[in-house]
Amino acid sequence: MLRQGIKRAVVHARAVQAVCKRTNMTITKKDLNPQVVNAQYAVRGKLAVRADEIKEQMRTNPSLFPFDKVINANIGNPQQLDQKPVTFYRQVLAMLQYPELMDRAADVGIPNDAVQRARKLLDDIGSVGAYSSSQGVTTVRNSVANFIQKRDGYAASASDIYLTTGASNAVTFLLTTLARGDGSDGFMIPIPQYPLYTATLTLQNSNPVPYYLDEAKEWGTNMAALNDAVESSKHKLKAVVVINPGNPTGACLGVKEIKDILLLAQKEGIAVIADEVYQANIFASGQFHSFKKVWSILKEENPDFNVPLASLHSTSKGKIGECGQRGGYMELVGFHEDVIEQIYKLCSISLCPVVTGQALIECMVNPPVEGDESYPLFNKETNHIMDTLTQRANRLYEAFKEMPKVSCEPPQGAMYLFPSIELPAGAIAEAERHNEQPDEFYCMKLLEQTGICVIPGSGFGQKDGTYHFRTTFLAPGDDYGEKIVNFHKKFLAQYE
Repeated sequence: MLRQGIKRAVVHARAVQAVCKRTNMTITKKDLNPQVVNAQYAVRGKLAVRADEIKEQMRTNPSLFPFDKVINANIGNPQQLDQKPVTFYRQVLAMLQYPELMDRAADVGIPNDAVQRARKLLDDIGSVGAYSSSQGVTTVRNSVANFIQKRDGYAASASDIYLTTGASNAVTFLLTTLARGDGSDGFMIPIPQYPLYTATLTLQNSNPVPYYLDEAKEWGTNMAALNDAVESSKHKLKAVVVINPGNPTGACLGVKEIKDILLLAQKEGIAVIADEVYQANIFASGQFHSFKKVWSILKEENPDFNVPLASLHSTSKGKIGECGQRGGYMELVGFHEDVIEQIYKLCSISLCPVVTGQALIECMVNPPVEGDESYPLFNKETNHIMDTLTQRANRLYEAFKEMPKVSCEPPQGAMYLFPSIELPAGAIAEAERHNEQPDEFYCMKLLEQTGICVIPGSGFGQKDGTYHFRTTFLAPGDDYGEKIVNFHKKFLAQYE
């Protein structure tokens, strides 16, 4: 009996010890999904983290740095940089969130057409606090199809429209579906590129196949570079990604370039992902042509033409700038029905897009028109936004032209400039001592001396031996460019 009791006690003690070991077990980075660990997203990377640290330090010690505020020029986030919301959009959203407001709209100055829009959306959506269908509210998708048809002059169908939680969500759906995840697939990505694509491909264990844009031709798409990328790729190509207007470059593609890309896709049997979220951000030297329009022209010329095309748009950019509302859509044409079923399944797993974002998409594609009560103010506000962006873009471009050893292409579209900088050998050597990319070193110095946060070109990809940075031109004020110019001259003087 005693012997059995001792044996049971030993077994119990060992069990308790094992439980304690499990309880004290720590999960560390080495235990995580390596695809997550390896993914990089420069837009909210090291520079953005340091900018947030500086903001926190300035709250407790405002005189710690030689500037009075941090300017987040690292991300296209208009309302963070004082762009005012468009009244019509917010009035409609307010009534959707609080339907009783419709009965008192006149008392608070809300025009009747905004009330009628909110009432119709509420009838179609139901409560914005309830799930919608996974593909999105049918009425909203009808409005998107009408917008595309009016824009391009060719038919569009609501059945091809998938509403998404921002365009980034659409990218995730597409790449997750198309990438098999075994490391063998390749996706052609423009360099410089928006790092969402390479980050998402890393998560899906797939490979970016870079094709370099031609800086000497205003960052145009070079078909020779595309063909070289196809021929040199060691991976099974699945799609070519095109950002039009470009991010970070702002370049706008012409009809011939778009046609050549679509014909290349047909020849190689791959899909095209057209990221067109900046289509409303067009300046004097630029012109937007949609991939869907050129796709329709090619289809009209040759009924056998059929390339899978996904076209993306968003409420985050343009004149609307509602990044936090997370409205987006993708139009899918030319895809096999089996592929569409899988994309729809992914949408279903996410339940539905943000419902207020869907409502905002409807307002974006179906804005007030002349004769509507809301139109005069809507027209005034949106024109002011575009005029202000144009002025800031040109002012910053002129500032960059003054800077020694800097070249910059004129603004065409989007909300960024992407200047090229020649860095002194001393700066490059100092960056190496800090284990940093030279343009990252430059951008960190800019942040810590001026409070201006930009993103180094190495975060977007660039040709070896070249250096760039991306900055928005959303920041208000006249001294933004001047601060960069003054910093740059001091930087050159220090390291040359």
